[in-house]
Amino acid sequence: MAARVRVGAVASLLLAVAAAGCGGSGRAAQDPAAAPPPAAAGVLRFHSRPDLAPDRVRVSVAARGRTAPGYVFVAVKRGPGQDGPAILDDAGHVVWFHPVPAHMAATLFRAQRYRGQPVLTWWQGRTRYGHGRGEDVILDRRYRRVAVVRAGDGLMADHHVFELTPRGTAYLSAYVRRRMDLRAVGGRRDGEIFDSVVQEVDVASGRVVWQWRASDHVPVSDGVTRPKAGVPHDYFHVNAVDPGPHGTLLISARNTHAIYDVDTRGRVLWRLGGRRSDFRFAPGARFAFQHDVRWLGHDTLSLFDNEAAPPKAPQSRGLVLRLDFRARTARVVRRYTHPDKLLIPAEGNLQTLPDGHVFTSWGVAGHVSELARDGRLLFDLLLPPGSDTYQAFRFPWSGEPLDRPALAAQRTAGGRLTVWASWNGATALHGWQLLAGSSPRALRPLGAPVRRTDFETALHAHTTARWIAVRALGPGRPLAASRAIGP
Repeated sequence: MAARVRVGAVASLLLAVAAAGCGGSGRAAQDPAAAPPPAAAGVLRFHSRPDLAPDRVRVSVAARGRTAPGYVFVAVKRGPGQDGPAILDDAGHVVWFHPVPAHMAATLFRAQRYRGQPVLTWWQGRTRYGHGRGEDVILDRRYRRVAVVRAGDGLMADHHVFELTPRGTAYLSAYVRRRMDLRAVGGRRDGEIFDSVVQEVDVASGRVVWQWRASDHVPVSDGVTRPKAGVPHDYFHVNAVDPGPHGTLLISARNTHAIYDVDTRGRVLWRLGGRRSDFRFAPGARFAFQHDVRWLGHDTLSLFDNEAAPPKAPQSRGLVLRLDFRARTARVVRRYTHPDKLLIPAEGNLQTLPDGHVFTSWGVAGHVSELARDGRLLFDLLLPPGSDTYQAFRFPWSGEPLDRPALAAQRTAGGRLTVWASWNGATALHGWQLLAGSSPRALRPLGAPVRRTDFETALHAHTTARWIAVRALGPGRPLAASRAIGP
């Protein structure tokens, strides 16, 4: 039983302890006597973590136990809250959030494996002309930074590609300006292009071990867009890279409507789509302005078919194609559309899950969905108006933060105590136990454990104990305790 002592003269006092954002020891809030700033529309605020302000999402189609296992991975940008990678549960509650520096955005947030271990990865930086200039980040399951991967040869990593390999390397994309004769596409003789570059970089050393430039292998006349005055011509626009089962690399180019199979010497072995396709398309198989090309087997691939802009079809779709290499044909295996008939001019992805479901971001439309193999919508999540996530994924994830749990508390003269508890990224967290006592070393459980309800859980009690803390509870065992806070 917690000791009973007198409450201070202040009728209402808010105390807070908040963990640092991405690993390391806990830290005190800057103003422990202040409540969290008021939340703007579409923004979440927390008493125990006033430094975090992620975007509020809305679940429009509830999962109801029909979805594949795992969490939702998004990196919302242009929203009313802080930009950054976030892990959410199927109720839309934040499990882990990491704000990126001001004036930066984050994309490509997902779980991958590095040196055999599960990691979180994302790109962060600034974008202009539809390209990114930034760096790629790798965190381990305790949210410690493992590496920051940058493009080599003086380039800046772009926000479209970051693929780790079992070799300890990563494929990334970059853009570089290059002089080019553009008269063949209605431009100037002394024109300029944004050349698409793919690099394979050794993560540990930063050394470039392989590089490919689009303009060395694909003529500018293969582009489907026209040059614009005052801006380098982005005729290729690399937006996906996937190592395949044949020892080659799939490279997707949005602005040629084509996918290229490239060998280790950089040679284009075949083209799927575009002006010079090496494959004929069965009805419904042709795509335009595509994203996120992935091998699903030795002859099957998936992609997000934007079909805009300008519009080429009434709506965007996820697409699974089967290639017949002998007959050189491509046919549709499955297609996925949103019931709202979304037509997406930018971004998007299609992730095939182990149970046959697919998970997709509908890009700038702000929807994130899971669909059954037969196309039924099982889950739909809406981002705040005007915001988007370039891609979205579902992955299992087990996170064990090094930070201690965070708490804030409000006491009244009547002995009523409200405590808010959170632990950013703790996936094993099931509930909370309130602790109270006459000193930090004499804390005892107060009341029954409380089940975790959201990123932040409120606990209520009547006590005059001078010191309080919370203990995080996992399935059948305690996990960690916060620091004790007092007068």
